[in-house]
Amino acid sequence: MKKIAVLTSGGDAPGMNACLRAVVRTAIYHKMEVMGIVHGYDGMIRDEFIKMDEKSVANIIHRGGTILKTARSKEFMTDEGRKKALHNLQKYGIEGVVVIGGDGSFKGAMEFSKTAKIPFVGCPGTIDNDLAGTDYTIGYDTAINTVVQAVDKVRDTAESHDRLFFVEVMGRDSGMIAMLAGIGAGAESILIPETKTDIQQLVERLKNKRKTKNSKIIIVAEGDEAGGAFVIAEQVKKQLPDYDTRVTVLGHLQRGGSPSAMDRVNSSRMGYAAVEALLKGEKNVMIGIIDKSIVYTPFEKATKQKQKMDPDLLRMLDILSI
Repeated sequence: MKKIAVLTSGGDAPGMNACLRAVVRTAIYHKMEVMGIVHGYDGMIRDEFIKMDEKSVANIIHRGGTILKTARSKEFMTDEGRKKALHNLQKYGIEGVVVIGGDGSFKGAMEFSKTAKIPFVGCPGTIDNDLAGTDYTIGYDTAINTVVQAVDKVRDTAESHDRLFFVEVMGRDSGMIAMLAGIGAGAESILIPETKTDIQQLVERLKNKRKTKNSKIIIVAEGDEAGGAFVIAEQVKKQLPDYDTRVTVLGHLQRGGSPSAMDRVNSSRMGYAAVEALLKGEKNVMIGIIDKSIVYTPFEKATKQKQKMDPDLLRMLDILSI
């Protein structure tokens, strides 16, 4: 293999640049040429290819976001779009592709492989940690730390005014961020898509803690089946009108920022392993880290199965929040 391409796709995540740096430098070490594809699959269709070398990835390991930019491409999910993409890959002599992205990015690679023989290897770039086949996805550790830092600041105001705060975090289909951030921030409760939200039970818990705590923080994953932080806060307020209730939505704040040390190291390991996997002849696999070891997981398995929520963590949260 003499020439590969690399792209970042889907939502950005802190650590993508560290992974990109590792891909480029590992490929160059193996005497391969590297082309970066700007704007993900959309750029693959629109011929946004740029040559990359050691200098093009210098001083990016500490930066959030992605220097290659990212986008979601509906056109890539059409036959015509994939034909354009294949034409451009062949035009540049690309023999393998590393895609740094999440669930949708890997599904796109699987669809592409049905008609194209160019191998794809993926690195899990998503803050939600919702892919099977890895303990931690790129950006997850940084996102958790960002949420904990934000909740610490919210708690200062909550304690000063004896307020009840509902803090909504990202997690449309997964409560992984809410779970660990809730434990790390000492939240009174977390509401996540994986468990049924019992408003009445939440109200009773808050009643019991009224006299023991000055501040109360409830972490809500945006995908919670009860409808999100604003809806839940309104229902609670009806039953507890004496509470001074507030809602804070952290939103895209969680995606940005300089990656943590763990994200920089894990992202670098994954980028390095992705190139090594291509050289070994692997295709349609995601690079993951399980029990500190590099593993390969087929795209199909990584996207169909989800990280399982540890019920013991939920129980621990209940115990520690008394």
